[in-house]
This record gives sequence, structure tokens and C-alpha cells, in this order.
Amino acid sequence: MFISIGIDEDGRPYITTSDGSREKVVRKGKGKSVIDFPSTYTVLDIETTGLDPRYCEIIEISAMKYSSGQNIGTFSTLVKPSEPIDEYITSLTGITNDMLKSAPDISETMQKFYNFVGSDLIVGYNVNFDINFLYDNLLNCHSLILSNSFIDVMRIARKILPGLKNHKQATVADHYGISTAGAHRAAVDCEICNAIFEKLQADILATGQSLEDFKLSSKRSELHAKDISTENISFDTSHPLFGKVCVFTGTLEKMSRKDAMQLVVDFGGSVGDNVTKKTNYLILGNNDFCQSIKDGKSNKQKKAEDLILKGHDIEILSENVFYDLVLEG
Repeated sequence: MFISIGIDEDGRPYITTSDGSREKVVRKGKGKSVIDFPSTYTVLDIETTGLDPRYCEIIEISAMKYSSGQNIGTFSTLVKPSEPIDEYITSLTGITNDMLKSAPDISETMQKFYNFVGSDLIVGYNVNFDINFLYDNLLNCHSLILSNSFIDVMRIARKILPGLKNHKQATVADHYGISTAGAHRAAVDCEICNAIFEKLQADILATGQSLEDFKLSSKRSELHAKDISTENISFDTSHPLFGKVCVFTGTLEKMSRKDAMQLVVDFGGSVGDNVTKKTNYLILGNNDFCQSIKDGKSNKQKKAEDLILKGHDIEILSENVFYDLVLEG
């Protein structure tokens, strides 16, 4: 029997059953969560009768197309559910059963939404929730797949505003002085989300960092050491990287972090995500885009220095010295 739905540590949905086991919810062809700042996109928000797409219904959908900062089109409609909504949903959203009596049904609505959004990147706040509802209903009603990739504004807010008490849309809106009057109606929530999206981009640019650089640094942070492997079956055991554990911090200037990590494992070394007592080399890249920088040093560098003072055999190398080691082989 179903108990609850949640998201695991890798961002994958699962359900918890009565025996405590987890079952993954698979949505084949579903778009991917990305960090991007396109000039044209569609912001969306939905209101529902609950949290689980299998048992709950959509009662409102709004989507707004933006191009170069201008709203160029809006799709917004209430949706008639199969069952009356309860008082809690009405008190939260302001949507009543009387308002829903003459609304179109979900099948008609999903086809119109699908036609409106087209191939746009979708933008939303905690948008994976909305995507799952829309994916399931589009598939059930029309055997169509919602394959659009999507940008979760909350995900970006967490990176830009780590000091906030939480990253709910209302909290971030309050931080930026954005009005939340009328929130929990889909069209208003779309407008709030887009305003936050624009403010976050302005904050990134205010640091002197380009939006493209922010995208690249975000991709780098999603890279994990466990994902790097080699097809080499023989190694030069005299190479200075053979058998060594290397960790990178900051943005490398001459190659991507993934390519640098690949070099290490191709020479018979290994890579780590964090500095530990087993680390042999910490390679410093350009720290301009490191979100954890304080006093000019990343947390990894501070950890390495602390371990060195405690007698551990760790060397801190510049990017150029790392390349010198590579060429020694």
C-alpha cells in the first residue's frame, strides 16, 4: 500500500510502501532539469488537489511565454476535477467548486497546454512537481510525452542565496521585495517566479560573472568522481599521478574539470569529490566562480591546509604545476 512520495538524494522520485521499501517512479522520455538562461522560455505553474499525481488532480494551469524579457503570450485556465475539492484547497488557493463547474476537463486542457508550450524550455519554481503532474496527465489523456527540459528557479536560488532560512518562493520573493499578493493562483505564481528568475540573473551578473560562466560552474559542481573511469588496462607505474588521489577546487582555465579528472584516472590515479586523509594532491583552479570562497580560499583548500598541519601528506598544486606533472610521464 502507498504511504508517501519523495525525492531521493539524486533527485529521483520514489514511493514508500507499507513495508518501508522504496519503488522508483519512472517517467520515460521526461525532460531533464537544467540550469540555463534562455532568451525565450515558458514559465508555468499549476494548482492541484494534493501532492501525488496518481491520486490527485490538476485544477488550474497557467503558462506564460517570455522572449527577451517580454511576455508574448499567456495560457491560463481552471480545470474541472472529477471530484469536488475540499475546504483546505479552497482556503489555500481561493478556488471554489462553483468556479470549477464550467471549467474544461483535463483532456481538453492538456491538449491546449501541449500546443501552447511547444518545444520551449520550461521554467518554474520547484517545477519538477508541476512537470510530473503534467507529464502523467498528458500521457494518460493523449498518449503524448512531455519531453521539454526544465529550469527549476528554486535550484538556482539555493546556489545564489545560500544564507536564506529556506528557499520557498515566498521567502525568495520577500528577499527581493517582490509582492506575493494573490499567490497560490497559477498565473500570479508564474509572474512571481519570472520576477525571481530575473532578479537571480541580475545578482549573477552583479558579481562580474557571466550567465554562461555560471552555467558552466554549475555543471562542474554536478560532476562526481564516481562517474570518472578509464578504459586503460596498463599504466606507467613511474608516472607521478599513478596511484595518487587528486581533488580539484575552483574553475580550471585550460580544460574542463571533467577532462582533468579523466587525465588523472587515465594515468592510473583516482579522483575524489572532497579532501580527505587519503588525498595526495589538491589542484587549485581559478576561484572566481567558487560559491564557497571565504578569505580567498575554498573550503577544500582550508581542509587540505588543516590536514597538512596535522602531518598528513597532501600537496597543494596550482593548475600549471598539475599540467607539469601530467607532462612528466
